[in-house]
Amino acid sequence: MNHDAFELGLDDINNAGVYSVTNDDIGPLSAAMRDAGLRVATIDLQGCHDKRTLLARIAAQLDFPSSFGGNWDALSDSLRDLSWLKADGHALFFSDADGLKADATADFDTLLDVLDETSQAWSGQDVPFWAFVALQE
Repeated sequence: MNHDAFELGLDDINNAGVYSVTNDDIGPLSAAMRDAGLRVATIDLQGCHDKRTLLARIAAQLDFPSSFGGNWDALSDSLRDLSWLKADGHALFFSDADGLKADATADFDTLLDVLDETSQAWSGQDVPFWAFVALQE
């Protein structure tokens, strides 16, 4: 898949949200997001099989403040703030998410919910927030 065929409609903030992609899509989509002026971050989930590891990887990649609480509420709060990352919008890529989905289904589903709610919250502020979760399926 190339970013032209994906037809994201980057000019329409209402298209921002959570999408399932493959690892091969991350490169072209990252380039499209950077070209659109968004801050791009990739969180590598290879070998990530639990909530604790997931939250630690997100916090490290997004340089969360040391006060980050390491729970779902703290993740939601931090993703809705991101004031320490000056940007006109955000695009998060979660590579190799299959292991997390298989071994911690409830945590995987909660992550998707948090990302979706975060995207909606940013949209209300007229700021695009995209999340792409790479699965082999």
